[in-house]
Amino acid sequence: MAHQKLMVKKVSAVLEHTHEKFDDQLKEALNSASRVFVSGAGRSGLVARFFAMRLMHGGYEVYIVGEIVTPSIREGDLLIVISGSGETETMISYARRAKQVGAKISIITTKDKSTVADMSDLTIVIGNPADYENLEYFPSGTVFEMAALMFLEALISHLIHEKGIPEHEMRKSHANLE
Repeated sequence: MAHQKLMVKKVSAVLEHTHEKFDDQLKEALNSASRVFVSGAGRSGLVARFFAMRLMHGGYEVYIVGEIVTPSIREGDLLIVISGSGETETMISYARRAKQVGAKISIITTKDKSTVADMSDLTIVIGNPADYENLEYFPSGTVFEMAALMFLEALISHLIHEKGIPEHEMRKSHANLE
């Protein structure tokens, strides 16, 4: 139980250090995009998949980069990269390609300066640098991934509340081949 409390306390602190403007900025980017593409590697990729599912429930046309049925990205679309470092080679490649075709790019990260952040139209920094120091009780990346997931889940809650989408309507689009 002590580690659960420690985790909740740490993630809460990171979210308190995340600028409030990011919620509205990402909401605006989502609502102005024709389609949304999400990507991340490893555990950040799992967070991206959670987020994509929630966006779909919220009525967005959303794709997970790398899936066989994902169409090509184009101008007017939004690529959201979830990467703590902003230096993952595959994410850099995706961002470059998105930029070449005129798509908008947003990164959710721990660093305001990185290769992907430098290409992005919107850089959302989860927490501040001090939040990621001395993390001896947490496996590598856990704090960022959990905080990013909570940030994105809260954003979805905000979006569906604003859109007035009742739970039973969202449930109609939930997978039924599980």
